Amino acid sequence: MRPRLALVPGEPAGIGPELVVRALQRDWDAELVVFGDAATLHRAAAALELALPPRLDVVDIPHPVEAAFGAPQPANASSVVEALSRAAQACLDGTLHGLITGPVHKAAINDGGIAFTGTTGLLAAQAGADVVMMLANDIVRVALLTVHLPLRAVADAISPDALERTLRIVDAALRRDFGVAAPTIAVLGLSPHAGEDGHLGREELEIIEPALARLRDAGMRLVGPLPADTAFLPDKLRGFDAVLAMYHDQGLPVLKYSDFANAVNISLGLPYPRVAVDHGTALELAGKGSADPSSLYAAIRTCARFARNRMPA
Repeated sequence: MRPRLALVPGEPAGIGPELVVRALQRDWDAELVVFGDAATLHRAAAALELALPPRLDVVDIPHPVEAAFGAPQPANASSVVEALSRAAQACLDGTLHGLITGPVHKAAINDGGIAFTGTTGLLAAQAGADVVMMLANDIVRVALLTVHLPLRAVADAISPDALERTLRIVDAALRRDFGVAAPTIAVLGLSPHAGEDGHLGREELEIIEPALARLRDAGMRLVGPLPADTAFLPDKLRGFDAVLAMYHDQGLPVLKYSDFANAVNISLGLPYPRVAVDHGTALELAGKGSADPSSLYAAIRTCARFARNRMPA
């Protein structure tokens, strides 16, 4: 049985709709159901001089205002969010087996009167789930303990409970979705040299190491806390199934440098697979036909694989 996956283009004025049009030209090991504005898809197809499939499976959620390429309209905030929510609900109901999302424009949604911090937060609240953000490509998988925090707030956000909750979610996802029977997770320290035995910071000694010890006693395979400047060396990475970074810019620059085009953003902990592109709306490229679809293609492949791994044998 092929999984049925929801595909949400995201911001109508960005590159999301044209990337979806390109994806619909291909055969996938999954059935794709598009949640969004059908008229926007047709405009994007016309700009690319491509035809949409004759049997396009689309849940039409019209935008109140036609969005010109490169010009987000706050009036469309409600329909952009509705597409995400309805697609997610179909996954929660079991009608669909996974969710792939394109980039949204947070400022336009907030300017439209909807308090919105991001798609991950929206989906987590809808599902009532604790979620961990992971970015991944074929070279490295990086999960984040903290996400969009100012650097001065990161140390205060590192706690035993946060570490244990995050690592349990990552370990479970590696087993269930990635199919890793006995995952090994590298955990980075917070400070340079992982605190240098307390001389450059106490978080490693007082918070991170005790939390890792408790989880090791529970059977998890954890390495660290490791100095972040050497943890990503190729010889070391080969021994890890994922890396947990303490904060956003500790782990993601390495991943994006290694292969940004094929990276995806994964929401671990949801009751269904959710995979997103790892780029923004790229308003300056919208409608020009030059946007790289690699991340969306990788997201579709990844979501299909996760969905198959979760389906009954």
